[in-house]
Amino acid sequence: MIYEIRGLKVMLDRDLAKLYEVEIKRLNEAVKRNFKRFPPEFMFQLNDVEWTNLRSQFATFSGDTRKYKPFAFTEHGILMLSSVLNSDKAIEVNIQIMKIFVHMRQYALSQPDTNAQIAELRKLLLLYIEKNDKRVNEIILALNNLIEQPPKAKKIGFGVNEKAPGYLSSG
Repeated sequence: MIYEIRGLKVMLDRDLAKLYEVEIKRLNEAVKRNFKRFPPEFMFQLNDVEWTNLRSQFATFSGDTRKYKPFAFTEHGILMLSSVLNSDKAIEVNIQIMKIFVHMRQYALSQPDTNAQIAELRKLLLLYIEKNDKRVNEIILALNNLIEQPPKAKKIGFGVNEKAPGYLSSG
């Protein structure tokens, strides 16, 4: 029931009517009565090309012979619909949305001022780096030296020379 149209994930009016347990006609009437609540980023009507493409892609639309092109609702539009529709399901969804917003607000207010904490930690870190810059640089240099490949040491002693098998060399 979720389609990607104009680069947005949307649901169509007919699917939302089923979800909210209302007739499509009643959903669209509620939208028209409350048109100011549905800016373009909440809802738009499909154009001829979009509607034709959608109908050709999905067999479920082939029998859809409505007089108008469907409305597509973004996530915000779907939520707004719950506040303008009068079905039991829409009212239930709207109440749940309000409860979630209240919980989010309470949670946000109960948290300490994280921006101030981050700013304070940043100051402390910069002070530490400033005071310990030389030691930090020495540690970084030591680590870099450990990471680098040590130079190959000269072999000491007698071994086999690869150029002359059986020949002993001293390195």
